[in-house]
Amino acid sequence: MPITQYTPQQLKQRLEAEPAPLLLDVREPQEFAYARIEGSQLIPLQQISQRLDELDTERDIVVICHHGMRSQQACFFLQHHGYSRLYNLQGGIDAWSLACDSGVPRY
Repeated sequence: MPITQYTPQQLKQRLEAEPAPLLLDVREPQEFAYARIEGSQLIPLQQISQRLDELDTERDIVVICHHGMRSQQACFFLQHHGYSRLYNLQGGIDAWSLACDSGVPRY
């Protein structure tokens, strides 16, 4: 099953609705410290397999990285482990900064 791609604008609309999805950021800690969407949960891509128990299979999860590639990998991994309510942020945090929140630094 293909992973649904969210544009930054679609994510912004989702965050304004209830219940808000879980924002799962799969970048490295130093990237997360520099730029993030408020309320995101950090689990670096390399740690996902050891930290699956921190994620709710019944909740919508929007996966975020820098440009959308690592997050897509994380979505495929999570899908393989039974998660179905997955969304990839197309263009990542960089696209979010350009389209929705210029206060989030670009790198």
